[in-house]
Amino acid sequence: MKILIIGGTRFLGRHLVNSARSRGHDVTLFNRGQTNPNLFGQVEKIQGDREKDLDQLTGTWDAVIDTCGYFPRIVRLSAEALKDKVENYVFISSLSVHSELGKIGINESDPVGKIEDESIEEITGESYGPLKALCEKAVRDVFGIDSLIIRPGLIVGPHDPTDRFTYWPVRVARGGTVLAPDKPETPIQIIDVRDLSNFIIKLIEQDVTGVFNATGPDHELTLGAMLDTCKLVSASDAKFKWASVKFLEENKVAPWSDMPVWVPDTIEDAGFSRFNISKALNAGLKFMPLEETIRDTLHWAAERPQEYEWKAGLTPEREKELLRLMSEE
Repeated sequence: MKILIIGGTRFLGRHLVNSARSRGHDVTLFNRGQTNPNLFGQVEKIQGDREKDLDQLTGTWDAVIDTCGYFPRIVRLSAEALKDKVENYVFISSLSVHSELGKIGINESDPVGKIEDESIEEITGESYGPLKALCEKAVRDVFGIDSLIIRPGLIVGPHDPTDRFTYWPVRVARGGTVLAPDKPETPIQIIDVRDLSNFIIKLIEQDVTGVFNATGPDHELTLGAMLDTCKLVSASDAKFKWASVKFLEENKVAPWSDMPVWVPDTIEDAGFSRFNISKALNAGLKFMPLEETIRDTLHWAAERPQEYEWKAGLTPEREKELLRLMSEE
């Protein structure tokens, strides 16, 4: 098959290229050439901006995968430009489109968020989900049933630029007393980028369309189990010090950023880490062992420069300060 990828050199994109090529497909990349421009020397590349250079896409493809659509106006431009050039438009959306996070077992038919000004083109915590939902609508308006919408949760693994998972394997491997949020029983959902990539390419091969929630694993995973697995993989001497939600709030330690992966398990967010993924499982979504994800993430993280500035998690100094404050309570 011939697959066009909009993006293709960052996190999910680069793994989609690897998945597609490993299965014998021809890949073309369309991007601005600003991120990892020397990656994939043997892959056809078309350099351009999706807002003004879509006329450069003169070929035909079996599918296009849009990995970096955030604003409905621009996604619609892309869909309309490719309407007669691709058979299937695959849009990478997000579980953040869902608006009623208090429900456990949110599935693909549950309501999505809305935004008062649908023309806004600014990403915030409030606008991200509704804008992704509008992007989905733009794709469906143009491609109808010939569209595949993938809604991932937290994507993890090698080459993650956000550090929203990487922090934990690296921090636990360092050992000592590790500040952990809330309680070990807190549920979490994550998906290895390679599992997600393989799933998307498989759906394209099978000409599957529709909407799929895509996170994991296929059983309930807890924060404590994830941290214990990090400790096991790295053979560290880490000891976890669990901080209450109240303590974290009082000391302005933010969920998801300062404490990656974690969101408080409240009534309002009871469904945040309990999405229903049965549709994806029935369609063939498979998961590698968590140990493998952690091990590969550690190996990749070790290759980064020593002076690398982390995008998420606590600095050693901040963690030490918080542990001291906990000991004084």
